[in-house]
Amino acid sequence: MKRLPLTALVAAFFLFLVMSVSVRQAVLLLVGVGMGSALAGARFGFTTGWRQLIEQRDPRGAAGQALLLALASLAALPLLGQFPELHAALGPPSVSLLVGAFVFGLTMQIADGCGSGTLYKAGLGVPLNMGILPLFALGSFLGSVHLDHWLALGQTAPVSLPAQFGTGGAVLITLALLGLALLAVRAWVGAGRHWLERRWVWGAIALAVLATLNLLLAGQPWGVVYGFGLWAAKVSVAAGLFDPAANAFWSQAGHAQRLTQTVLMDVTTITNIGILAGALWVSAGATTARKPLTPRQWAIGLAAGFLMGYSSRLAFGCNVGAMLSGISTGSLHGWIWVPLAFAGTLVGVRARRRLGF
Repeated sequence: MKRLPLTALVAAFFLFLVMSVSVRQAVLLLVGVGMGSALAGARFGFTTGWRQLIEQRDPRGAAGQALLLALASLAALPLLGQFPELHAALGPPSVSLLVGAFVFGLTMQIADGCGSGTLYKAGLGVPLNMGILPLFALGSFLGSVHLDHWLALGQTAPVSLPAQFGTGGAVLITLALLGLALLAVRAWVGAGRHWLERRWVWGAIALAVLATLNLLLAGQPWGVVYGFGLWAAKVSVAAGLFDPAANAFWSQAGHAQRLTQTVLMDVTTITNIGILAGALWVSAGATTARKPLTPRQWAIGLAAGFLMGYSSRLAFGCNVGAMLSGISTGSLHGWIWVPLAFAGTLVGVRARRRLGF
């Protein structure tokens, strides 16, 4: 699609949201468009950045992600301390978090995209990521259906760094841990490496600003996974295949209410739609040669996408919901997620290479 008709379509959808849903949802759509444009325009890939660090000892992606986390934390933590109506992305340390983060880190390398990466690459027209989208949604939904069984294996209460150490203490701890992570990266890559690249820097700044706007407008941090699961849940309920009242996750008041509302009332859905539109706008008119996949690679990639969706729900988010939003709003589970997902990525990168992706 060319940019002019796409812009007109987004503008029309924006006006529809203003008149039929709410001004907030309409503005959140524009935030999502900005996110998709930044992700696609900067090629700000969480998955790619980790893979380049492992295979090429290239620290630029990791440095860009650290910059994003630092900027987002410096904005979000004081806002949460000042405005109690804003909510942090808190997740409980649990067996499900450990398993989910590891499996997610592994499968995102085979699928070549995390939650946000799958969205923006689908918007760019990458065939595998387009095929993964519905399977990711199905996996996320099934993960939510099974979540109570996973949590029964062991969990503790969510830990909020601001609640334990105050806003200032949480900021200092977050920045110190990011500094330690960069020191570990420096030990891995060695001396003489370039750490900063323009696209990673401007992408980090843009995404930090947009994530902060999302927090202020939605009252909650940026997320991706929930929207996917909600789509599949609504389809399952409409088809008579699922009774939400009999499920521990979907019978909760907030989730049950969203199932009865139009999907356009869900803030995660709106930003996800915006990310797709923003990435599509960046890719409009561009042609990129891509290596065709074999039927075996297609089957493995789609299966990885399904498992990625399932594991992201067990881990209480993906690189956005668990890592970016979790860490930037002071949740301990974000810091647990990172090393487990990176351990999974170490396996996933090797599997990806063996599979010829």
